[in-house]
Amino acid sequence: MTALLRVERLRVHFKLPGAGWLEPARLLRAVDGISLALEAGRTLGIVGESGCGKSTLARAILGLVPITGGRVKLAGEELAGLSHEELRQRRRRMQIVFQDPLASLDPRMTAGEIIAEPLQAFEPGLGRRQRRQRVEETMERVGLQGNQINRYPHEFSGGQCQRIGITRALIVGPDLLICDEPVSALDVSIQAQIVNLLTELQEETGVGMLFIAHDLAVIKQISHAVMVMYLGKMVEQAGRDRLFHQPRHPYTKALMESVPVPDPVIERRKSVVPLSGDLPSPLDPPSGCRFRTRCPRAEPLCAETEPPIRELAPGHLVACHFPLGDLSR
Repeated sequence: MTALLRVERLRVHFKLPGAGWLEPARLLRAVDGISLALEAGRTLGIVGESGCGKSTLARAILGLVPITGGRVKLAGEELAGLSHEELRQRRRRMQIVFQDPLASLDPRMTAGEIIAEPLQAFEPGLGRRQRRQRVEETMERVGLQGNQINRYPHEFSGGQCQRIGITRALIVGPDLLICDEPVSALDVSIQAQIVNLLTELQEETGVGMLFIAHDLAVIKQISHAVMVMYLGKMVEQAGRDRLFHQPRHPYTKALMESVPVPDPVIERRKSVVPLSGDLPSPLDPPSGCRFRTRCPRAEPLCAETEPPIRELAPGHLVACHFPLGDLSR
């Protein structure tokens, strides 16, 4: 079965000027060899600390930033060799929902104009009345009212603005929807509403989703599979239940232990080993395993050799020399 989206060893590197006049240019490895596959009607959650390359990965898949190497295939078609116009047409099948709902909307345009903009780009033959009807129908589908079509973004709440962004992304019927931290700027109660809405829309349309977030609770609720990123690399990938019940990479386990438990008694009893140090700079990543400078299990081998990606169980990939649960240690 052909995957809806297949990414193979994708790299996105940026050349930055040196620190001084005579210093050589520096290379920032924002995404460094990421591979993934996504089927239609499924959601892959992508999680990791700020600066690990999640958003750059999303933009590279959409062709919004140039890739340094690797391949991106949509329904078996490679996107790298397409012309600008061909890629623009393919973008009808790939849409994105951004993090800040208000900042992603043009304040000079009404909600109706914002939502109708993709129709004008991809279906120019539609008449004004047909466009308005499509806009009103899609607004009602995501919980907005058709009579709000002439309001401006500042007249909506944050949750409503995000619904406008989702409506704009879905109105052209995409196959792939990339959600780049779409709920991080919203209140907890509104977050749940947006996550439920996306789940319902996926069940109705069969759209495949890449869902980027910091909140592991949100990732657990919406995802079918999860990929954990660290400093431009994939460190673990597995089905949702397997990853949350049996994390094998020390970084994944540390992320899960950092999530507070609402029960104060259980929270006090938790035995948590916090991560030491800050996230290293992608301009100067550690040798070998990039996580070794913060890993409580690091050994000399970790500094000498980059860990290969191993499949420890069907569909459970881990990049670690000494994964958790390894009986040899």
